[in-house]
Amino acid sequence: VLSTKVWKVSTTTLLFIVPPYWGCGCSTKAIGEVFFLLLKYFASSLPAGPGIKISEIFVSVGGIDYQSQKKITISGSKSISNRLLILQSIFSNITIKNLSTCDDTRHMSDALQSSLNKINIEHAGTAMRFLTSFFSVKKNSIVEIYGSKRMHKRPISILVQSLKEIGAKIKYLENSGFPPLRIIGQKLQSKKLKIDSSISSQYISSLLLIAPKLKNGLELFLKGNITSLPYIEMTCNLLKKIGVGVDFDGSKIKVFPKNEIRPVTIDVESDWSSASYYYSIIALAKKGKVVLSTFNNNSLQGDNIIAKIYDDFGVKTTFLNKKIILEKTSKVKKHIDLDLIKSPDLAQTIVVSCYG
Repeated sequence: VLSTKVWKVSTTTLLFIVPPYWGCGCSTKAIGEVFFLLLKYFASSLPAGPGIKISEIFVSVGGIDYQSQKKITISGSKSISNRLLILQSIFSNITIKNLSTCDDTRHMSDALQSSLNKINIEHAGTAMRFLTSFFSVKKNSIVEIYGSKRMHKRPISILVQSLKEIGAKIKYLENSGFPPLRIIGQKLQSKKLKIDSSISSQYISSLLLIAPKLKNGLELFLKGNITSLPYIEMTCNLLKKIGVGVDFDGSKIKVFPKNEIRPVTIDVESDWSSASYYYSIIALAKKGKVVLSTFNNNSLQGDNIIAKIYDDFGVKTTFLNKKIILEKTSKVKKHIDLDLIKSPDLAQTIVVSCYG
C-alpha cells in the first residue's frame, strides 16, 4: 500500500497505479483489482475536497490500463495447471498450453524441474501437498521440501499418514505433522485407503494424481462431509481426459493403473476465481461491459458458479467462442442467500461486491 501511488486527476476521476509484482500467491491482476475495489469505497477519506464524488476509476496493474482494454486475457486456472504439471511429470507426452502464471504454479514447475535435493516452495500450499505425494512415488529420489514460516505451521499429517500406509518413507524434520519433510521416493503399494475428506480436498487430489503409477491403482474411501467437492471432481476429470480410468460414486474413488498414455495437448481454461474480480467490478458499475478469455461453458472449475451468482448482482454472462462477455443489465437484488461451501475462494470477492 505504501508503494501504491494515488493521484487526483480531476474532481471526478482517480487514477490508481499498482507495482507490477506483489508476489503473494495470486496474480498481480487479482490482487490489484481487489485493492481497487476497496479503495473506491474508502475514497471518501482521500483529500478530494468537500462534496466531490468519485465517479470514474482508471485502473493500471503492471502497466496495463484496463479502462482502455476491450478484451482481457486471464492466465490459465491455477488449480488445473498444478494438477497437469504433476501428471506431465508422470506422463511426459502431455503438452500444456495457457499455463497459470501465479506463484503457486511457478513454484510447482520449478520444483519438478529442479535437480536439487532441497526444494523451497515458499507459501505455495498446493505445491507442498501435491509434491509430497509425487516425490514419495519417484524412485531413487531423496528430497527435502520446506517453505515459509507460515507454511511450516500448516498441517499435513493426514496426507503423510495416508502415504505411509501405502509404503512411503517420509520424515518430519521439525514438528510432527508439519513441514518441512524429508522424502525418499520408492515404489508404493496399491491399497484401499480411508481418508478424512472434511479437512482438505487437496490431500485427496494429491493421492489421486499419483494413483496411476501404482501397480494396481488406488481405491479411496472418503470419510465425513466432503469439502470442496468440485476440486476432487476436477482431478478425476483430468485423469479421465488423459486416458486414465476413474470410478467415483460419491464416497469411493477408484483409479486404475496406467503405464503409458497417448500424446495429448490440453489448453488450460482461464481461471474463474480471477474472473470473479471483473464480475465484481461490473456489478458495482452503473453500466459496463467487458470481454474475458479463455472460458468454457462446460468448465472443469467449480468456481464457474460465479456466473450464476452474479445474475443476482445484475451481471449477465454470455458465452461466445471461448470468451465470456460480462454486462451490467439490471439492478442488484436486495436479498441474496448463498452457500459457498463448494467454492470458498469466491467468498471475499462477493463480500466486497455486497459492501459496495
